[in-house]
Amino acid sequence: MNYYTFPDPHDADPDGVLCVGGDLSIDCLLQAYSQGIFPWYSFRDCDRIVWYCPQQRFVIFPDEVHVSHSMRTLMNKNLYEVTFNEDFKGVISNCSKQRYDQEGAWLGEDMIEAYTRLHDEGLCTSVEVWERTSDGRQLMGGLYGVDFNHAFFGESMFSLKPNTSKLALIRLAEHLKNKHYSLIDCQLHTNHLASMGGRYISYDDYISLIYNNLLGVNEE
Repeated sequence: MNYYTFPDPHDADPDGVLCVGGDLSIDCLLQAYSQGIFPWYSFRDCDRIVWYCPQQRFVIFPDEVHVSHSMRTLMNKNLYEVTFNEDFKGVISNCSKQRYDQEGAWLGEDMIEAYTRLHDEGLCTSVEVWERTSDGRQLMGGLYGVDFNHAFFGESMFSLKPNTSKLALIRLAEHLKNKHYSLIDCQLHTNHLASMGGRYISYDDYISLIYNNLLGVNEE
């Protein structure tokens, strides 16, 4: 395993930018995520990788995910099937397509290849939401994220029908709660995630949870 040295995460600027450079190898990514650092940069505008480490982290604790009345009604209708790791390529491709033409789009080919490598090594998980059709089923929503040391680092989600990404997140939280995961790292605030139970914690509180997992404190 190659060792990559990142700056002290506390040195990130107010926008969360920590450093530039490095690569998207498995070793580099895992060492970054173990410190709460993640790559996020516009592939059209940046020649080098930009690494972020916000000091206020937006997270969802698996046992705190909010399920609204309307979502419970949708789930009770049993319109969708939810799976894990059945179509990682489909999920990450749809996440990219939904934002590809937007200014600052970050999920380009290099990032797709990097997270696919992580997935092939069992270190990146996808959640798929399928709609049942007369011909079988069709992918309608989902999410993916880095998954190791009993923490889930969410990367992106998509919906082709209303609430399908919410359904993916709810089922993910249930799955992670049963496996005693400490948190879902949402990285940045969105109203969508806030409505699902997301809240801010300090970087120091956040990283203490990550390190406890690295030390095996919360393992089954």
